[in-house]
Amino acid sequence: MDVNRKTAYLTLLTMEKNKAYSNLELNHQIQEEKPDSPAFVRELVYGVVKNKLYLDHLLFQLIPNGVKGQKKRTLTLLRMGLYQIIYMESVPDYAAVNETVKLARRYLPGRDGFVNGVLRGYLRKKDQLLLPDRKKDPVAYFSVRYSYADWIVRLWLEQYGPEKTEELLAAGNETPALSIRVNTLKTEPEELRLGLEKKGYQVSNGKLSERVLFVKGSGILETEEYRDGLFSVQDESSVLAAETVAAESGDTVLDICAAPGGKSLAMAEMMGNNGLIRSFDIYEHKLSLLQEEAQRLGITIIETDINDGLKQREDLKQAADKVLVDAPCSGLGVVRRKPEIKYRVLDDNGKELSDRQLRMLEISAGYVRQGGILVYSTCTVNRNENTGVVSRFLKKNRDFELDGSRQLLPGRDETDGFFICKMRRRQGWKGGNEI
Repeated sequence: MDVNRKTAYLTLLTMEKNKAYSNLELNHQIQEEKPDSPAFVRELVYGVVKNKLYLDHLLFQLIPNGVKGQKKRTLTLLRMGLYQIIYMESVPDYAAVNETVKLARRYLPGRDGFVNGVLRGYLRKKDQLLLPDRKKDPVAYFSVRYSYADWIVRLWLEQYGPEKTEELLAAGNETPALSIRVNTLKTEPEELRLGLEKKGYQVSNGKLSERVLFVKGSGILETEEYRDGLFSVQDESSVLAAETVAAESGDTVLDICAAPGGKSLAMAEMMGNNGLIRSFDIYEHKLSLLQEEAQRLGITIIETDINDGLKQREDLKQAADKVLVDAPCSGLGVVRRKPEIKYRVLDDNGKELSDRQLRMLEISAGYVRQGGILVYSTCTVNRNENTGVVSRFLKKNRDFELDGSRQLLPGRDETDGFFICKMRRRQGWKGGNEI
């Protein structure tokens, strides 16, 4: 039995049963099973997850009684087999079928013949299999073609129209490029670029931030440069959110939802490791990881503390020059990294979620000094959670004024889908706010 496909199968099955996160479960299974080609395993796992609805649509047409009556173990194997046939050019059709059947003999005794028949049926009938009619039902077409929950398709069609929606859907299925944030406390972008190029990496400059480099090549986290804290892995959109805060040497900064900590660390580097950053989160173990990363980078100005951003703290009232609220969100901007997000249910288009985001923003605004900066950001593409929240906040809190906002889109900007909004607390405001 091929250990690579076995590892992929165990990963996908556990995700189906336990709703596990793809990255965490994948890393766990790779450590446990020790496949000889982790890259193959990752491609197969992420490929199946990204295309699950499309694969199930094909299986529905190949199985007389459809897919609903099939057990998770059977569906997982069939999806794996189909994905290899359709998308993995390095895998011959016969190998995709035969290796899937071998897994069936091990994990589905007595069902190997069924699995074999379905996969060979696809090879015979693939030209006859149809997608939903795009003109008659664009939601169904886009949902199946790109494998997204239909509520996401409806949301984006309403907010962006069909052309932009298709761009967003397609971009979410792409594999993101690796971007790193240069630790300017220890080196400069050009110096790091030259050092990595000498080791055989292909390196290019960031498009939105001077402190970001894009890197092609394997084993970047095993390099001396990483060990010595010369860089961190972080998407350019996330770096830009931290840069929007414009933290300066000597500032007091609050990061309300800090974990995993990339933005806190980026701001500390911008401040020259001088001042104070208070990084909050509700999970102690995540804050511990942030401190470990700070030690690797040589950062000493970050204080971590457990804190619920939805509960007001009197001791923080007007205590900070700058406050960053990177709010929990639907995550629609990072589906290319976490494809399981595409299948989450959010029936109200994020209204309940946006209400919580607004509450967190209002509480955090109370921590900003007069003349100070408040930055609100999310990693989603949903106007209800982004411009909608900001508009509601500014209407009620007239002591704050808009200082610019930006929606980054994966297809257009080649980043994660990120919303960033900068607001300033008016100096000497005497008026009231809406109750």
